[in-house]
Amino acid sequence: MSEPMEQKISQAMADLAAMQDAVAQAESELSQATATARSRDRAVEVTVGPQGELTGLKFPDGKHQSMTGPQLAASILEAAQDGRAQMARKVMETFAPLTQGSGGVEGLGVDIDWERMFGSALGGGSGSGMGRSAGDRLRDEIHEDTDDTLPRGR
Repeated sequence: MSEPMEQKISQAMADLAAMQDAVAQAESELSQATATARSRDRAVEVTVGPQGELTGLKFPDGKHQSMTGPQLAASILEAAQDGRAQMARKVMETFAPLTQGSGGVEGLGVDIDWERMFGSALGGGSGSGMGRSAGDRLRDEIHEDTDDTLPRGR
């Protein structure tokens, strides 16, 4: 009677070791991961690291030189949010098999609250459209304000 219990414990220990190896592999892969995103106006390109941190910022084609400060800020924020969303999806895709039980290792059945973990980063990518309305409103305001930049008579 103690043999089946010892077998169950042994199997559970083997499963745990396999899961730890799988998690270590996933963490190793993600530690070097990056995501690159461009703003819709193509004026800004950002690179985002594995924890959503901004690791690179480029201004391709010099389009930024003709932009106002608020326009450039909106483009930077848009590209950064899109990059963070890409990275959040990459993390979720990497860890999903470990939580859902697919693949060679049975998942732990852990329910991860990705929304709580990544917050607004999840809404910044294509698809849901969440988190973009404020940026769109800012972009609309900037567009409306462009007439104010024309020279006026005194």
